[in-house]
Amino acid sequence: MTTREDLQLSLDAYDAKVAKAIAKFPERQHLSEKRLYTPLDIDEKFDYNSKLGFPGQYPFTRGVQPTMYRGRLWTMRAYAGFATAEETNARYKYLLQAGQTGLSVAMDLPTQIGLDSDAPLSEGEVGKVGVAIDSLADMEKLFEGIPLDKVSTSMTINGPAAVLLAMYVAVAEKQGVKPEQLKGTIQNDILKEYIARGTYIFPPRPSMRLITDTFAYCSQNIPKWNTISVGAYHIREAGASEVQEIAFAFANAMAYIDAAIKAGQKVDDFAPGISWIFTAGLNFFSEIAKFRAARRLWARIMKERYGATVPKAQMLRVHVHTAGSVLTAQQPLNNVARITWQAMSAVLAGIQSMACCAYDEAIALPTEESATLALRTQQLIAYESGVADTIDPMAGSYYVEA
Repeated sequence: MTTREDLQLSLDAYDAKVAKAIAKFPERQHLSEKRLYTPLDIDEKFDYNSKLGFPGQYPFTRGVQPTMYRGRLWTMRAYAGFATAEETNARYKYLLQAGQTGLSVAMDLPTQIGLDSDAPLSEGEVGKVGVAIDSLADMEKLFEGIPLDKVSTSMTINGPAAVLLAMYVAVAEKQGVKPEQLKGTIQNDILKEYIARGTYIFPPRPSMRLITDTFAYCSQNIPKWNTISVGAYHIREAGASEVQEIAFAFANAMAYIDAAIKAGQKVDDFAPGISWIFTAGLNFFSEIAKFRAARRLWARIMKERYGATVPKAQMLRVHVHTAGSVLTAQQPLNNVARITWQAMSAVLAGIQSMACCAYDEAIALPTEESATLALRTQQLIAYESGVADTIDPMAGSYYVEA
């Protein structure tokens, strides 16, 4: 039985840890604020055996960082990619100058299924829903002038994920950046492709082998890289409910973990590289509860089912994309309110990375104006909610991720 005194000791230890963590970050000095509420703030008769825990501590219900956005904001991305590598490179530089804090690469359908742009099956699809990458030369053009040791890059690629990652590493090495300096994510989630999207190349068994081999390689050579982004988002956009979104994605993730363990890997070695992509839908309070419940449930699965002892291996670290399926082509400016509502729920839920849809996506590729507005939406939420006094939402800046 946890007593009031026990909880106070735990809180004192937590406060000391937070004080050390925030020493290197500017804090608001003009407001008297309380960082954390616990059962100690409630009536004496309250049951102090709270299962919530503190932020940054197992089971991470209240977030994966002790200081959450006080110590580090979520990474602000815009999902972008179209036409040629040169055109997409220009859009990335524009977004970075506007204040984007991480790249999110959209590949066209031929690239996603391993086809060259001049293949007969590629006709009519080249550069249509993403950028065409046929060779290492294309990859070099895509990131020309963008220092890969100073940004994190998320690539939405699955079937040929290992190939695209190899290209990315080669481009970095040409810039003089070592693999161990790289930060980013490959989606690399083939099971949800069979379920929800269809951009698979190989049958399930060899596809799983490619994924677990990538786990092993990255854990040894690219330690800061997320080797998979388990796609709950795509399952939700294909028609699943919030509960099904979690259930099917968790089932897929456990299949990857089982396969990696069967291949002889240790869960504490590869599981820190598992990340997630979820939807932020329109049911505001339900979405907030969804992320809190998912973090708690995943932490328990990792600890109790797989014996993970490293905190990062127990965490559910989430990238969120606002729901494209609810955008309308009619009266598209109404989408601005939808997107803001969704983004706010994700922030209140404690996510680690986010990309907002552009309001005109139901009509065409986002314009520079709509892409900037999608980014400003995130910046304004950070600024107006008071978690980021140093962000000027009206001025762009080239951001170097901490």
